[in-house]
Amino acid sequence: MSGTETGTGTGSGGGTGTETGGGRSRLVTGPGMLLVWLYSVMSVGAVSRSVYAIVTDFDSAPLAHSLSAVAAAVYAFITYTLVRGGETARRAALVCCAAELAGVVIVGTWTVLEPSAFPDSTVWSEYGMGYLLIPVLLPVTGMLWLRRSRSHAG
Repeated sequence: MSGTETGTGTGSGGGTGTETGGGRSRLVTGPGMLLVWLYSVMSVGAVSRSVYAIVTDFDSAPLAHSLSAVAAAVYAFITYTLVRGGETARRAALVCCAAELAGVVIVGTWTVLEPSAFPDSTVWSEYGMGYLLIPVLLPVTGMLWLRRSRSHAG
C-alpha cells in the first residue's frame, strides 16, 4: 500500500474502531464504552426475549413479538456500528438511534392508548417501562454522544 490506509480494520487494532488510524473516529471511548455495554445488554435481552416468544408463543401476540425482534435487530446494529467506528458507522448509528427513538415513542404511545392491541408487552411497551425506561433513554443518550463524537473528530 502506498502509505495510505484503507480503514479495513485488519491492522494491529483488531478492527474495533477504537483507533483513529485508517480514517476511523473513536466512538467507544469514555461514555461510548458505556453505550456499547448498554446496547450489548439490550441486544442480548431483546434477542433472548423475542426468540423465546416467537418460538413458544408467537400466535398469541404476533405484533408484539415481531416488534421485540425488530428492537433486537436495531440494538445489535447500533452496537456493531459503535464498535466499528468511523464516520459512516457514526452516521448509520445516528439514523438508527433516531429510528429507535421513533419506534419507542410510537409503540410506547400505542401501548398506553390501546393496551388491547398488545396482549404481550414488547421491549418498547410503555416507553420501555419493563426495562427501567432504558429503551427511551438510550437512543437520546446515543444521539447526544454521536453528535458530540462528530464535533470532536473534526
